[in-house]
Amino acid sequence: MSDLEILTRGAEEVLPQGELEKQLAKGEPLRVKLGIDPSTPDIHLGHVVVLTKLAQFQAAGHTVVLIIGDYTALVGDPSGRDTTRPVLSPEQIEANAQTYQDQAFKVLERERTEVRHNGEWLDMPTQELFSLLGKTTVARLLEREDFTQRMRADQPISTLELIYPVLQGYDSVAVRADVELGGTDQKFNLLFGRDIQRAYGVPEQSIMTLPILPGTDGRQKMSKSLGNYVGVTEPPEEIFGKLMSVPDEAMGTYYELLLGEEAPSGHPAEAKRALARRLVDRFHGEGAGDQAEAHFNRLHVEHGVPDEMPEHDLAGEDGEVHLPSVISSAFEISTSEARRLLTQGAVKLDGETLDGARLDLPAGELAGKVLQVGKRRFLRITGGPAS
Repeated sequence: MSDLEILTRGAEEVLPQGELEKQLAKGEPLRVKLGIDPSTPDIHLGHVVVLTKLAQFQAAGHTVVLIIGDYTALVGDPSGRDTTRPVLSPEQIEANAQTYQDQAFKVLERERTEVRHNGEWLDMPTQELFSLLGKTTVARLLEREDFTQRMRADQPISTLELIYPVLQGYDSVAVRADVELGGTDQKFNLLFGRDIQRAYGVPEQSIMTLPILPGTDGRQKMSKSLGNYVGVTEPPEEIFGKLMSVPDEAMGTYYELLLGEEAPSGHPAEAKRALARRLVDRFHGEGAGDQAEAHFNRLHVEHGVPDEMPEHDLAGEDGEVHLPSVISSAFEISTSEARRLLTQGAVKLDGETLDGARLDLPAGELAGKVLQVGKRRFLRITGGPAS
């Protein structure tokens, strides 16, 4: 298989047609750009689709330029959104940016990745900004499908959102990008980068869009806000269990986008197990997949409890214990989320579903038992009332 076939496999579109082939034919390393706005602290398997393609470019000897959009995150990318996004504080952006990099290097080779922050060049004098904005028209910006939909629905479009593609396009000028990657929802932004490069008289990039990975529901785009995501830093057993819940019909897509190969023939459950083992190994090290599978079998095949689990010591308490607080501290979720799980019947004590109306239980009823939250989270209660 040629480099072109490897690099374009699984891509939705590669534009302009034939341009990437011409670039590769020159035999020189290309500068392949991906811009990520650190709008949330974690990345999930949906982000891994594009990162995996970048890793393929790295393996072929090309330079990956990972742009952390610390400046554009202040603006907010409107792609795929029907309302204006909340503006993050600089502190939130900086914290998220560090987390993004750490997680991205679970896929990319750190020493072969050029990391840049677009605040380096976008924090420019007003005169330069005006010159940049003068290189395009409002009519061109309003060609965006999502802007058109919002205008028809009489929904607001902020001026900041309107200039977002201009700023992202200038990133391609600043780093001299030869190729830019993104999801299919980024097509307008990627093509617009060519417009800005042309306006500045620099060679225009080719673009590659990658399909959007469906979430664990198999239907909607993977998203933390929808709760259908698999985070790359989640515990191995959590990753494994979530992947086992993906519908059978989505396995072909998951294999193609995350592993770059066809799903194996045979029983769909075995294909899921193989995928889950490989992805857990990828993010947690060799052998972690087998351990996560054994954990899954104990819970869902043998209907047992894990050998190891966190503990909560009641430390001699003899009054009532507020369960939402215990669950919140043990699993790092909010107390409101813990209450919701209780009222929905998602919490068990030694296998018995707890009454969601009882948020407080006597310490004596909890001591020495196992609290189960959802399908894969367990907490052993130790200690108890003083004798």
